[in-house]
Formats: sequence, structure tokens, C-alpha cells
Amino acid sequence: MLVAFSVAPSGTGPLSPAGEGEADGSVHAAVAAAVRVVRDSGLPHRTDAMFTTIEGEWDEVLDVVRRATEAVAPYGSRVSLVLKADIRPGRSGELDGKLERLEAALGRDDS
Repeated sequence: MLVAFSVAPSGTGPLSPAGEGEADGSVHAAVAAAVRVVRDSGLPHRTDAMFTTIEGEWDEVLDVVRRATEAVAPYGSRVSLVLKADIRPGRSGELDGKLERLEAALGRDDS
């Protein structure tokens, strides 16, 4: 399965566990904490400007999302999580496969 998710702190509270703040409302330190969890998981993943996508089985992917969400919790009094899943039993390698099929459908293959 593929799971694309975005997690961010909100509400009051320190903007970093060290008490460092960001006057412009940036949440990059909190997002970095979440992405660190994803990278440390060893699962195939891709991060872009809006979402991180992880590929794996139900239990392992949702465990990573839970731990990434927990990593963001110290940065605010609330955490917002957006999640979208593509569940296709028997398939793997879809993190790249879907993009390869898209490029082929567009008449070019940049991979």
C-alpha cells in the first residue's frame, strides 16, 4: 500500500522541544522530526513540498505514521494529520511504478 500523509503542529506551545521559536509560523523543525522517523523506518518513501509517501504493509506503514505524528506533538498543543491511502493488494514498487506508468501515458519516459 501507499500512504501519503502530512503532519503539522498547531495551537499553543513551544515551536521546538528546545523552546526555540519561529516568528514566521514555519513548521519546518516539526516536519523534519516527522521525516526523520520516516527515513529511519527503512521503508520506501518520498517527500515533497506537501506530503510524504510511504510504501509498505498496513501495520508497518501505519506504525510509521503514528510515530511521525508523535514526533510532531512536542511542537504544539495539537497535531493535524492528513492521510490518503492507495490499497492495492499484491502490488509492490508502486512508489515509482505509478510515476513510470504516468510518464509512459504522457508519451515520454524520463526514468
